[in-house]
Amino acid sequence: MLVDNNINTTWSRIKDSDIFFSFKKSPTAIISSLILLIIFFCSFFVELITPYNPFDPSSLSLMEAFTPPSWTEDGLSKFILGTDGQGRDMLSTILYGSRISLIVGFSAIIFSLILGVGLGLTAGYFGGKYEMIVMRLTDVQLTVPSILMALLVDGIARGLISREMHDEMAIYVLIFAIGISEWPQFARVSRAATLVEKNKDYVSASTIIGVSNLVIMFKHILPNILRPVLVIGTIGLALAIIAESTLSFLGVGVPPTTPSLGTLIRLGNDFLFSGEWWITFFPAIFLVILAFSINLLGDWMRDTLNPRLNK
Repeated sequence: MLVDNNINTTWSRIKDSDIFFSFKKSPTAIISSLILLIIFFCSFFVELITPYNPFDPSSLSLMEAFTPPSWTEDGLSKFILGTDGQGRDMLSTILYGSRISLIVGFSAIIFSLILGVGLGLTAGYFGGKYEMIVMRLTDVQLTVPSILMALLVDGIARGLISREMHDEMAIYVLIFAIGISEWPQFARVSRAATLVEKNKDYVSASTIIGVSNLVIMFKHILPNILRPVLVIGTIGLALAIIAESTLSFLGVGVPPTTPSLGTLIRLGNDFLFSGEWWITFFPAIFLVILAFSINLLGDWMRDTLNPRLNK
């Protein structure tokens, strides 16, 4: 009974909140959220949805390679979006590939969020030479496009890893490369918010009664600077997924045996001018819909969580 009461109380608070009211009044937020929920469910529970497993060689048939979509003249009803050059069902392969892209994107953005917020929070709170060093590092890194920084980090990491470990460590290297290229955005936002928060009365009162700096930073200041960080993180997720697809398309991301969205687009690009357009078209459209939905949700969060925009 106590658990049910707590759940009911929490749900009542959510329904009465300004954020939920704004969400109900925004068709863009509702539609983008529904699209993302469908994509996330289909990607992470793909084994329950699709009858084909692109990782299982026994389920593949080269005789069914390059089968066009089912609504075309030579299409088969069991392959709705057609097959690729190895006879893999495109719908199943796209869903498996989106799961890998989402895992890489989420992991990279969480890594960059932790690193950037940690450096920005401490730089804004302590100030001095430490703040100057951190901010100059962010300025230097922001002068280099993130995709070039990711390529540089990926190349250095691959050079330090033995060739036998390349395929096994490819995803981890990719996560590190994307994450290390995105942290300056979080550092700058969190530092600016910390500079505002540390001059408020509750921070001064905590300092006077002897609360440690770590407790003040991570228990008192951090919760109050999370709103802009979450907005940057949502939009950064779309950028991280696009970065993963770009790196995989260039051949420096996940290995070709792993069907991420970028890998699928790269493999399909080889057959684009020979008439097998669906191998590239459908993964590309799926990537556009995924990134566009995340950006729309991020725009709604930016407008909702910014009190200056609420009228």
